[in-house]
Amino acid sequence: MNTELIAAIQQLEKERGIDAEVLYQAIEEALISSYKREFDAKTTDNIRAEVNRETGDMKVYMMREVVEEVEDPNSQISLADAQGISDDFEIGDLLEFELSPQDFGRLAAQTAKNVIVQKLATAERDRIQDEFSTKIGELVTGVVQRRDRNEVIVDIDRAEAVLTRHEQVKTESYHFNQRMKFYVLKVDDRRGRPVVFISRSHPNMVRKLFEQEVPEIKDGVVEIISVAREAGARTKIAVASRDADVDALGACVGQHGLRVQAVMTELNNEKIDIIEWDPVLENFISNALSPAKVVRVDADEENRSARVIVPDAQLSLAIGKEGQNARLAAKLTGWKIDIKSESQYRELFESEFMQVF
Repeated sequence: MNTELIAAIQQLEKERGIDAEVLYQAIEEALISSYKREFDAKTTDNIRAEVNRETGDMKVYMMREVVEEVEDPNSQISLADAQGISDDFEIGDLLEFELSPQDFGRLAAQTAKNVIVQKLATAERDRIQDEFSTKIGELVTGVVQRRDRNEVIVDIDRAEAVLTRHEQVKTESYHFNQRMKFYVLKVDDRRGRPVVFISRSHPNMVRKLFEQEVPEIKDGVVEIISVAREAGARTKIAVASRDADVDALGACVGQHGLRVQAVMTELNNEKIDIIEWDPVLENFISNALSPAKVVRVDADEENRSARVIVPDAQLSLAIGKEGQNARLAAKLTGWKIDIKSESQYRELFESEFMQVF
């Protein structure tokens, strides 16, 4: 009994999720390939390999045709030799002989190993493609394994995932064995191996976290219209309710702020502004600049730009630190936003009036 083979296949099935039958078939194909390589056979159509699923014993059988004169000893046997086994054999009969895999030699063993490795790689690639192609655009939980130059390697359901530098959050540190959630970007090949590419900085990660925390979003009662994010610092999301009896902001914030706090905790306390979407553009732009108070919005639809007037004391708040609040509001609405204080607007208005005059 080949107990080592049985144990190895069981371990591969458990750890890598590859069906044991696929592995047995790979070994059988490897044995046939080994025979062809070792004995320089022209064909393997007459070769059959068998691995016992219970004992692990490997056997190879060769079918030979009874002929008058042998031209290919790998597929033919002379009538005289056949009748030496039994007088009943005639021309055209088929005989099946059992060969010993141990007789193939070192070269055959290496060939078998290579075929098995290739089969395992193919099965692994197919498994990852099948499993993660349906998870693109979704959240998964992974465990950080190591840093490789500027990338972070993460284990996700027995698959190797890569967090590239561009998809990392600058304010985050990724430590060995750290368990985190990631956004699945795509599945691709790298050096012949299937790799899942993930993100921590993608705006849709915030969207998916809110879908997990807010049942009203998952059920479609509350909709996230748009998301603007500067990962690690601040995010703005615009939400709207499809039910007049449901408050979109209240649903996202949750009782005592528990829902939004859960999202912020997963994002290492990244600040999140929840904005109420409004079908009236001027109102939406005004809301997007929260927490600043807006006096007036003049929209230029042709250039898709808006001039926003705020009280003098609110100017710095509307613009935000290093212009962050204004940038996020522009991303959220999809409009260019020019913010002016009331005094700046008066000066601009007077200047334009005098030029016209």
